[in-house]
Amino acid sequence: MNIHRVTCTVGVKYLLLASCLVSHMLFAAGTTKMGTAAATFLKIPVGARAAGMGGSFVSITDDPGGLYWNPGGLSSIPTTTFVFDHSPWLPGITFDFIGAVVPVEGLGTVGLSVTMLQTGEMEVTTPAQQMGTGETFTASSIALGFSYSRSLTEQFSIGGTFKFIRETIYNSSASGIAFDVGTIFHTPFAGIRLGASISNYGTKMQMNGEDLNIRAYIAPNQQGTNQSIVGRLTTDAFDLPLAMRIGISGEVVNTDDLRLTLSADAVNPNDNAQSVDLGCEVGLLDNVFSVRAGYKDLFLPDNEFGLTLGIGVNRVRFIGDLAVSASYAYQSYVHLGYANRFTLEIRL
Repeated sequence: MNIHRVTCTVGVKYLLLASCLVSHMLFAAGTTKMGTAAATFLKIPVGARAAGMGGSFVSITDDPGGLYWNPGGLSSIPTTTFVFDHSPWLPGITFDFIGAVVPVEGLGTVGLSVTMLQTGEMEVTTPAQQMGTGETFTASSIALGFSYSRSLTEQFSIGGTFKFIRETIYNSSASGIAFDVGTIFHTPFAGIRLGASISNYGTKMQMNGEDLNIRAYIAPNQQGTNQSIVGRLTTDAFDLPLAMRIGISGEVVNTDDLRLTLSADAVNPNDNAQSVDLGCEVGLLDNVFSVRAGYKDLFLPDNEFGLTLGIGVNRVRFIGDLAVSASYAYQSYVHLGYANRFTLEIRL
């Protein structure tokens, strides 16, 4: 009885907080600060299932994509799970995510993740050699994450992620650290779930390296000037792409033959305007097959995203308790064509 009262109290406070935050997101005014964040690869959605549902995933609890979307949901994953996500993101750029979730009896659930974005080789050009110098360079971004999640009650769980971030281009790089925190609340109302997360709260990032060195002529018109002095350009430091998400999801239909899940997220980033992500998932034949659809960044001015679609084969058993899931998602863009997402999940 006491646990039930505590859970209800937490739930009421959670609902009030969610209402305040959503109200702020819908009615707050001001500049969008578009394009003012560093390490924007951290905004790329992880997982074909989540991408197929339009990124409305902060309140989904049974997927290792929680390593990215909401670490509070990881405690609902019952067994050790590995996830591999790959996307030929945009022409010449690939995106990969590798993660592992391990429940530890009596302690909670821990997770490890690696996020990688990299380009192919590109030619070095200069104002004097606009057709190329003969040299090549690459650019890459990586984030290493450690997550922890724990269920405080049967209805309420919380989690967090620590991330080390590094971006490199040619001979210059920037590093930073960030934290994610998230919660999940299973309401007593028809299985409806509420989720909230704050992602990428951390340090600023500033580029440094050999590419910022320049030859400085202190007094070019004076005789005897030292022409071998090396100066360095100073770059600005930029915030990480901080984002707050509030989401709701639930099963409208849930039988052995058919499951229909609807979800919606309100998103408030620090480098763009507020928006809403919508998604749905239909599970067929006892959830062996899934069909997904969604829409990302609804109500966002000059939205580049559009309709998302996805399919999946879920937790097919092979040897013993080994279960494999495979998912695909299609993301359309207004000006950049489309992107494909492929995800493989293995549960032991």
